[in-house]
Amino acid sequence: MKIAFVGCGYVFDIYMRTLWAHPELDIRGVFDIDTARSNVVSRHYGFHVYPSLDALLSDPEVDTVVNLTSIGSHFDVTQRALEAGKDVYTEKPVTTDLDRTRSLFALAHARGRILTGAPCNLFCDAVSTLMKAVRDGAIGRPVLVYAELDDNPAHMMQLEKVQSPTGAPFPYAEELQEGCTVEHVAYHLVWLCALFGPVQSVTAFSDFLIPNKTKTPLVPPDTPDFSVACLQFANGVAARVTCTWVSPRNHQMHIIGDQGEITADNVFHDQSPVHLERFSRVTLAARKAYTARTQPVIGRLFGVGGRRVPLVRRWKSHAVEAEKGVGSSLKHRFVSWLRRREIYAQDKLLGLAEMARAMREQRPQPLPPDFLIHLTELTLLIQRAGAQGVAKVPTTSFAPVPLLDDVLNSPMNYLQTYKPALLERAVAGLVEALHRR
Repeated sequence: MKIAFVGCGYVFDIYMRTLWAHPELDIRGVFDIDTARSNVVSRHYGFHVYPSLDALLSDPEVDTVVNLTSIGSHFDVTQRALEAGKDVYTEKPVTTDLDRTRSLFALAHARGRILTGAPCNLFCDAVSTLMKAVRDGAIGRPVLVYAELDDNPAHMMQLEKVQSPTGAPFPYAEELQEGCTVEHVAYHLVWLCALFGPVQSVTAFSDFLIPNKTKTPLVPPDTPDFSVACLQFANGVAARVTCTWVSPRNHQMHIIGDQGEITADNVFHDQSPVHLERFSRVTLAARKAYTARTQPVIGRLFGVGGRRVPLVRRWKSHAVEAEKGVGSSLKHRFVSWLRRREIYAQDKLLGLAEMARAMREQRPQPLPPDFLIHLTELTLLIQRAGAQGVAKVPTTSFAPVPLLDDVLNSPMNYLQTYKPALLERAVAGLVEALHRR
């Protein structure tokens, strides 16, 4: 697939971290309204720079436009690209207006073009493992989800000093003005909706808690920095999703069933550790003990938190296991290794790769229009709930999203291969005896 990027800011370098693993993507060039920035990208990566957006859109060698512009520019750039006869992959959200989002998908349909986009973590190993384990019945019937996107106290993170490997500043002003919910909640919504179906009701609250996160004037100055939403899914599952730039970092996701629980540590890490626990009298009783709760090594002996399970390996799993071509200094290589091991590893190009694969195989896109429109509506409902809170029934819905074939056909069966911890089995009788008079 021949692609061109519009926008060469901070996130562009994140996309480039895994380019080495995607030979099927042919980058024809880039454009940014900041010519100094596009020139830096050209020198570093060797990409052709288009002198204007019109020049990029008129290039017959470009099949697909990748829209990495600021959220406020998403609509105009996507609309112009579709009108020019290009397919579009856009960063999230598609827009921050539901009617405008609908109009873009209507335009794509009318022009016979494809419009799809981020987030692509739905396709990663960790989320695929969660979905496969649930389908295998490893936790019984899923009933409840806790999903966190707490991203550290922004006012203490010195975001103004953060740069990408090629010197692009972190877009902290846009992040704070758009809000943590608009920027991040889709990372959880995408897998929740794919797994459990459309949301039938939303009860949400959002608030602005900490002013003066930066000396840079913000417009508006009081975008909510905390939101919480309770979602009721069509299949009966209930979920609580939080987003904030106030509390310490927590990106965990917990799916709780009537027989067990499966947990991933970090929604921002494609190969995040995943732990599966099949509930027993021992594990549930052990949680009552302070030491078992606060000393994970001891807790694990009794089955608390379950066991780490092997991840589903997908066709691009290797992409986040190395980084090539972004930076070569000793410092960069060390930071890259540390980041991938401990903090963050996303293959941002995975969504484009899945888009291209669906086109080659002449099948529907894995993130269809009605699905992405539903995500947009949910995001805006949560973001705009306000301090008085809202209870809403979404106006949008979508047909079920099938599990990807290579995930569905994975040889791993998480129910059949699960084994309780050795000590958990050994003390089962003792726990029963202690609970009797």
